[in-house]
Amino acid sequence: MIAYLSGKLIFTSDRFIVIDVGGVGYKVRITLDFLRALRGKGDELVHMWTHLVVREDALDLYGFQNESELDFFEMLISVSGIGPRSALGILNIAPVDHLKQAIAKGDVATLTKVSGIGAKSAQKIIIELKEKLGGDKGSSQGNLLREEQDAIEGLVALGYSTREARDALKEVPAEVTGTSARIKQALKKLGK
Repeated sequence: MIAYLSGKLIFTSDRFIVIDVGGVGYKVRITLDFLRALRGKGDELVHMWTHLVVREDALDLYGFQNESELDFFEMLISVSGIGPRSALGILNIAPVDHLKQAIAKGDVATLTKVSGIGAKSAQKIIIELKEKLGGDKGSSQGNLLREEQDAIEGLVALGYSTREARDALKEVPAEVTGTSARIKQALKKLGK
């Protein structure tokens, strides 16, 4: 997985940029705020955290200014029915901290500003992410979210769909920790 890029910005458009890393041009979809920040860079090196989305017909790379944006993006795409483009659209409407507060408060109106996100989808995001955003925001929660994402990616690499992987992992007891242990338990659920 491509997790981080550092290189020269060679092209910008309204929806993506192309960054030259060692002679290879990577097309990266980014937020509007990040795009504005990069437009004034000129020949400077640009740096970004990335998330690679693998589909049957494409490999799409999404870029973020910092790890908190990346983590929030990954939380959003963990919600069933929210794809990477919708998640990027959500990140375009407000800073991450504001979005987290909106979800914690149950503010449907903020999330429905995104094209393609209706009231039902906004409520689903709030329901699924409210617990994850509440309580301790320390590194232990970040590690749990990262482990869950790694487990999903592992199951997808084994040939299961993202939806099948998420559904199987939801059935794995919370006491089972560690990426490999969660994958083993999920495989037992999928083997039924």
